Amino acid sequence: MTRPASGEVRFDQVAARYAGIVERLADVDRRWSHPVRVVAVTKGFDQRAVDAAAAAGCVAIGENYAQEVRAKRAAIERSGLDLHFIGHLQSNKVRQLGDLVAVWSSVDRASVIDELAKRVPGAVVRLQVNTTGEEQKGGCSPEAVPELMARARNGGLRVEGLMTVGPTAGPPEAARPAFALLRSLVDTHGLTECSMGMSGDLDVAVEEGSTEVRVGTVLFGPRPQSP
Repeated sequence: MTRPASGEVRFDQVAARYAGIVERLADVDRRWSHPVRVVAVTKGFDQRAVDAAAAAGCVAIGENYAQEVRAKRAAIERSGLDLHFIGHLQSNKVRQLGDLVAVWSSVDRASVIDELAKRVPGAVVRLQVNTTGEEQKGGCSPEAVPELMARARNGGLRVEGLMTVGPTAGPPEAARPAFALLRSLVDTHGLTECSMGMSGDLDVAVEEGSTEVRVGTVLFGPRPQSP
């Protein structure tokens, strides 16, 4: 059997992988009773990935770049899936994406909050928190969460939860302290959504109380090489 080329999306494989991920998450030994949502990260793939995610039964997709969202607009609208914007968000991109994004998952500073409040009244947001202390990572500091949350709510935004990205290096277990910190912040502030965990560390994330994991390569396979 010929192995699919890097970046080639096959609907049957995506469906089987998605079913496996759902079963895997259900089997993780954890003390939480909430269901875990799978956000299929279609970043780097073409619109077939969006179609495959919808066919597999996913309810949400994640994109990092405004230009990719625009390129896949037709597929996203056709799919009926919720679009989560999970990449670094620039204020000038909000207007371009406002009618398509269901959840803004990388909100980490006042300027973006103000732009969302102006352009997308009532938008659903997750505040991104830097729980690893890595300077290169996006996200506000844990100490800044109350102030940003108040600013967002005062602007009419719906702050449902928080989001974080695990450490850049190390085994999955290395992410546990960062994930535990985010979960504690979610609980402290009475929020419902705790978005953490990606392809390499999703089991640890779920054990620590994630309500939403963001997976790409484990679902679609290797991303295409950039030209």
